[in-house]
Amino acid sequence: MQKKLKNHLKNIELFLKGSSFYRGVVLTIAAVLPLVIFSAIDLFQFAPAIAVGAFLNAPSDVPGSLKRKINGILISIVLTMLVTFIIFITKPVFVLLLIAITVLSFAISLISVYGFRASLISFSGLLSIVLALAIEKPDLKSITVHVGLMGVGGLWYLLFSLFSKWVFPKKDDDQLLSDTLALTGKYLKIRAKLLTKPKKRDKFSGKALVIQTQISEKHETLRELLLEGRKRSGRSYSNERRLLIFISSIDILELALANTLDYSKIDSLIGIHKTHLNAFKKMNKEMGNHLIILSELLIKKGELPNIDSLNKAFENTGNAIQNYVNEVTLPKARKGAITLRNLQDYQKQLLQEVKAIRRVLSNVKNNTRASLKAQDTKQFLTSQDYRFNIVLQHFSLKSPMLRHALRLTIAILFGFLLGSLLDIKNAYWIMLTIVVIMRPNYGLTKERSKNRIIGTIIGAVIATGIILITKNTNVYMVLAVVSLTFAFSLIQQSYKAGAAFITLNIVFVYALIDPNAFLVVQYRVIDTVIGAIIAVLANYLLFPSWEYKNLDLVIENVILSNANYLNATKNLYHDKEENSLAYKVSRKQAFLAMSNLNAAFQRLTQDPKSKQKESGLIYEMVTLNHTILSAIASIGSYTINHKTSLASEEFNTIIEGITSTLKQSASKLDCNKIADSSEEKNIHEAHKKLQNRYTHLSQKRDLAIQAGQIEIDDKTLLNLQEAHLISNQLLWLKSLSTNLTNVTLKYKSVFN
Repeated sequence: MQKKLKNHLKNIELFLKGSSFYRGVVLTIAAVLPLVIFSAIDLFQFAPAIAVGAFLNAPSDVPGSLKRKINGILISIVLTMLVTFIIFITKPVFVLLLIAITVLSFAISLISVYGFRASLISFSGLLSIVLALAIEKPDLKSITVHVGLMGVGGLWYLLFSLFSKWVFPKKDDDQLLSDTLALTGKYLKIRAKLLTKPKKRDKFSGKALVIQTQISEKHETLRELLLEGRKRSGRSYSNERRLLIFISSIDILELALANTLDYSKIDSLIGIHKTHLNAFKKMNKEMGNHLIILSELLIKKGELPNIDSLNKAFENTGNAIQNYVNEVTLPKARKGAITLRNLQDYQKQLLQEVKAIRRVLSNVKNNTRASLKAQDTKQFLTSQDYRFNIVLQHFSLKSPMLRHALRLTIAILFGFLLGSLLDIKNAYWIMLTIVVIMRPNYGLTKERSKNRIIGTIIGAVIATGIILITKNTNVYMVLAVVSLTFAFSLIQQSYKAGAAFITLNIVFVYALIDPNAFLVVQYRVIDTVIGAIIAVLANYLLFPSWEYKNLDLVIENVILSNANYLNATKNLYHDKEENSLAYKVSRKQAFLAMSNLNAAFQRLTQDPKSKQKESGLIYEMVTLNHTILSAIASIGSYTINHKTSLASEEFNTIIEGITSTLKQSASKLDCNKIADSSEEKNIHEAHKKLQNRYTHLSQKRDLAIQAGQIEIDDKTLLNLQEAHLISNQLLWLKSLSTNLTNVTLKYKSVFN
């Protein structure tokens, strides 16, 4: 009980010290302060428009480069002012208003094709349509004043946001790094379970894919934040610390992926001696827990956790290998022992990265500086294409974004007409619910609808209870401000909780204006339910975009990214110094492509069961591509962290053959592309020679044991490890790439 209470208190502290709560406080102050100041100087009539301007332009204020943040908010200000003006001047003529809502909703929805920040600007534009319908302005003068003050409110928010960034410049960086380390810790713990629980591997693999996607998304945001920040403000000690933690987190993910072994092979090698794997499982769990604790230290002050348990766990992995060899005996134990030794090797490298993060957090100033040249950083940043051509490319019913824009426009228009015809009080709440809930895919829209309704009901019940207890307007005022802060803070973390606090805020604000607040509660719930039903039905019935129809390009991109990653790994094996940067860039692209495929598959699982066409086959493609990525990462990680022998002709032949097979698989998904095929006979001969090298080293070691040389020297051990790992990983990759070709052919035959 005490442990649970302690955890709850710790989570509350992390939330209150985190960037989400800080952003909620900033937005609340930006919205409320004009109301307070203008009320004090008897000019309150101008304050609401400024507050609305601040509120409308806050959504695009998300972590990222400062330049993009400023540009995003400025574009949002212009857009919201223009939209509000158009809605106001067309209001008197119902038909014109319908046309304006239709055209604006469709055009603004299409802004989302330019990426995540653009989608938030689009949201601000749609929100301004709804709020303009809720506000009455009788003449052109009052309209002009209101729109102008909205612009002032937007600029006020921008300036206040920049000031808050100046006060706590690294709040977003630390929060993202903390979230990344915590997710990486969870990822390592799940991978630990994969090692010893064969019956639950599918379940844990699914969880690992979800977390891997989340980590990749965090990495992409951190790249923009840290590398753009480094270009802007130089190599300060503060920036270098965070960049070092970020680099370690990327290396940990690669090492963990590289540790995705052929579990069926491990099961057959280790056999009945699986108890020796428990030490490796324990090591992963210890490192995972350690990273989670370190993630918390980025947000709140505290002492570094004791390192002894980590060191002890690693020591136990060495004992486990020795116990396995003693129990099975050489030479029978050799393959199993080398597999365990490779596993220990990866965990040793993981441990070094964890210790590197510890050193940074302990403020050791003689840490190695991040060895990334300024001119190289741009290769790691994903640039967004803002040409008008991008919109034109989406003018096809095959485009999910165009379908979403049409669907959302019709839903908004239907909600408005329904509210107008039935004369529903505060009917704009129906439109607001549609705008907030609707997403391009059905599953997310349905989930948000459910959470919105539940959150609204919870908020309504709590608000009703408080109104029954007290009629004190001062209490309402305080609760309105507090609930607004928590609504803004929680909306991204828990949509259900955010919706509850939004409802509380609305009810208390109306309670200050209208004594009959119970009617507000009633209409709020009814309008939310109506809006949610419209949103879900629209996603299901109007131009539905089921995920299985949009996978070809995503899968093709993953396969080609893996092929490029494998080729970059081959080049790295030839010359580490010359090809290190190209390797890391191709690794980033492969990880992002895999993350996109994972996310697409998650969306597919959220579609109705009847629309999850051949989900088993698609899951097989996802896991095959993920396993190929892991096998490549395994070779790349080994190459980076070990001194390797000269690349043989056989090594090149096999990798070129696998790359060719991958490109052939990709070409099956795009009928316009034809890939060259490789000679199967050459690949088979090359692999035979590589296997012979391991056999030769193994026999040489057997003779040494017979001669009484039990202890193995480091050079022989490394040669055996390298020959075993490279030979096996390449054989595995060859098998995986062939399987992928077969599955791709089956996939195309089913969906064509």
